[in-house]
Amino acid sequence: MARKGGMRGDARRNAMFVAPMALLAVLLVALPLIYVLGTSLVQTGEDFSLGATFTLDNYKRLLRADYLQVFLNSLQLALLTTLVSLLIGYPFGYCMARAGRRWKALLMMLVIIPFWTSALVRIYGWKILLQANGPINAVLRGLGLIDKNIKFLGSYGSVLLAMVYCMISMMILPCHSAVDKMDFTLVEAARDLGSRPWRAFLDVTLPLTMPGILAGCVLVFVPSVGIFYLSDIMGGGLVLVGNLIRDQLLKVRDWNTGSAMSMVLILITAGVYLVYRKSGGDDLGVF
Repeated sequence: MARKGGMRGDARRNAMFVAPMALLAVLLVALPLIYVLGTSLVQTGEDFSLGATFTLDNYKRLLRADYLQVFLNSLQLALLTTLVSLLIGYPFGYCMARAGRRWKALLMMLVIIPFWTSALVRIYGWKILLQANGPINAVLRGLGLIDKNIKFLGSYGSVLLAMVYCMISMMILPCHSAVDKMDFTLVEAARDLGSRPWRAFLDVTLPLTMPGILAGCVLVFVPSVGIFYLSDIMGGGLVLVGNLIRDQLLKVRDWNTGSAMSMVLILITAGVYLVYRKSGGDDLGVF
């Protein structure tokens, strides 16, 4: 009986700890999402309230060729951002995990410090560097490599650069964590059995660090789909899903279509996360 009473007491204490977080999740996440979903399912000009006429017209409207192209542009940019971040972030995370204690601390600080500064400030710094009369063109002219200024801003590459710069930390950290937790005696065993370094990497290191790679890809891809202010700042001329939703809500004042776009974006990101979990991913921890 004493044991049963103790279990009940533990359950009450656990409930007391969980209840506040569950309440916050319902108020700050669940209810807003339900309202957005409801608004996306009513006629244009109506809100999600009693007597609203439900319809799927807002979702059918998204099948327009121009809207589909915007979604495609966003997905393409997010995929490229993820790929470039992986190609740069994995080697960086690997080297950071294998570095000595002092170097590892220094490299970790270099990765984390950008989080202490507003992303807008950092991107405007890149805009100053890349502008026609900026430092990069000045250095290239001074070295005699160019005769006239190169137009960096307003290109797809400048937007991609800004995206990678903002997202790459989210790739480095999980890759570093995966490599840091790895048992490198397995690599040594593979080398002792005659594997070349590149073969040992493909057969041992890469599979063992794949959870970190997958986590980094999800952490980069999901926010990259919805980011739109970087394109506005860097002048790439790209219309992304975020731009479309912003315009529908703030300019056109079509909250119903904007809500439908938001729900589609949520479904895309949720689908990516579900695929990640099905592939054996964890809870996206990076440390």
